[in-house]
Amino acid sequence: MSHDQQKPRLSVVHEKATAPDGAAAPAETAASPETTAQTRQRPDENVSVAKGRYPPLGRKGRMALVFAMVTGLVTHAWHLFQYPLYLTDEGIYMQRAWSLIRETRLSPYTYSYDHAPGGWITLAGWAYPLPKQFETFGNAINTGRFLMLLVHIASVYLLFEVTRRLSGSVLAASVSSFFYNVSPLAVYFQRQVLLDNMMMFWVLLGLLALLRPEFRIKDAVGGGMALGIGLITKENALFFVPAFLYLLHRRIKGTSNLRFTQMFWPFTMLIPVGGYLMYATLKNELLPSGLSFNLNSPPTEHVSLLYTAWWQVNRTEGKLFSHEGLLYQSWLFRDAFFLYVGVVAMALCLLWGLKDRNRDLGFLISGALSFGYFFYLLRGSVVLDFYVAPLIPMFAINIGMATDRVMKWMRPMLKQGGPVYRGLRVGLPCFVIALLIMSPTSGYLMTTNTEGRVKLADQYDPKLNLTALQGQQVDWIRKHIPPDARMITDDDIWMMLHDVRPFYPYAHSHWNAASDPAVRDKLFRKKWQNIDYIVMSNKMRKSIDDNNGDGRENWILQGLRNSKRVWYIQRGDIKLEIYRVE
Repeated sequence: MSHDQQKPRLSVVHEKATAPDGAAAPAETAASPETTAQTRQRPDENVSVAKGRYPPLGRKGRMALVFAMVTGLVTHAWHLFQYPLYLTDEGIYMQRAWSLIRETRLSPYTYSYDHAPGGWITLAGWAYPLPKQFETFGNAINTGRFLMLLVHIASVYLLFEVTRRLSGSVLAASVSSFFYNVSPLAVYFQRQVLLDNMMMFWVLLGLLALLRPEFRIKDAVGGGMALGIGLITKENALFFVPAFLYLLHRRIKGTSNLRFTQMFWPFTMLIPVGGYLMYATLKNELLPSGLSFNLNSPPTEHVSLLYTAWWQVNRTEGKLFSHEGLLYQSWLFRDAFFLYVGVVAMALCLLWGLKDRNRDLGFLISGALSFGYFFYLLRGSVVLDFYVAPLIPMFAINIGMATDRVMKWMRPMLKQGGPVYRGLRVGLPCFVIALLIMSPTSGYLMTTNTEGRVKLADQYDPKLNLTALQGQQVDWIRKHIPPDARMITDDDIWMMLHDVRPFYPYAHSHWNAASDPAVRDKLFRKKWQNIDYIVMSNKMRKSIDDNNGDGRENWILQGLRNSKRVWYIQRGDIKLEIYRVE
């Protein structure tokens, strides 16, 4: 046993300490309970994100983590295949995964580099070994949604641990996990097959790698690779990179392996991105023909990754803050409490972090991550409904950390952490959570219907089977429309018509019928007379109008004007229709 190990572990008051009356205290005297409580370091003072020093998870922490993961399983699995309605983008990502397996192509149509392919490569890798592949869970989108459930449960673990290490608090991690699991905004979007959900799994994994207690080169390699996969899953992960770089800088500052680590992290992050660029280069689709980036005259010889990226950057049809925009009509409608508190928590975390970048580095990182993506939403470009999904885990982290900090401020007022403080520290957040769950106005568990009656919220109501409406639409098609009919549809039912017999090879989405030359010019020849049926999804008419800025869908609209409705179903504001073109 070493000399240091033989020393008794006693609480002592060191030399030159001053007695209450001003006299010098003895060099070593046993400390009183009051003095021990004052000199003992608080748990949050033992936390150092830069040095990778975090309190152990402990038994209570493990119980809280398991509870968070089980809660996520329940809230996201219950009613998973019935709510919400199948989304257009869910159909697009599943059809591209189908194309990878069935056709060994990135898309059944001309791949225009509208998104990097990491997301549907993951979906294809998930579906391929399943017993019935895309129909294992009933249909293709359900199969994708089950993967989203697994992604969410894994992300709950990552979110919990990231929050705990940034804050040093199990309470902060528990509060973050609650909102990530139960917020109506989170449940609605995280059930859907979205690239954003898969991207955030990789972002959280890369963040956790940078928060390892002993940060080594292998952690830098793994963290960089995770963020790189996130970037080729969805490109807007780029807005998290500045916060990642600053955290990496603080973790490796002054270490012996600084040069290796600062080289390996960006190198491994760029490997997936470089592979994507290499793919486009080998197909001669990196640069537009003639190096023309004129948005008013798109290149026609071949698609281009960089031209599409330039087009995406210059899209300006976003209406986030208008009364008809997504903020008021969708996001605040689903969970105003979470968004308002999230913005305040983000501002507080940034303020605390900038005020003391050493002690509160975790607050600075969490605030910077949220602000980076918040800026992306506010930049003035196009914003779609599900673009809010990556902000949900970031706001959840900020809310959890801000809650923990506010509760710690109460410690001096409540006898320096006595039983009253310990009870209030846990009891007050639990009381607020209970109010959110039980209040019908929040929509977290209960809601009030149009008749003023309290009922289960839509995301849990077993009587609200929205996706069954789309199943009825497909059933009518199979009974009354021949397989060789030329149809204009939405992407939400594309897989049901192309991967289940009888196949409908001439059923194409309005987007591809209007923009893909192989469909528009060869099959339909841009004439409404060549359309047999138009299968309208919910709000598909609005999508056609929004996509028709250059008149590309005029011939489809003309076909709609020369058609007769042969089937429809309506439930609330959801309306599905089928038209036969005369």
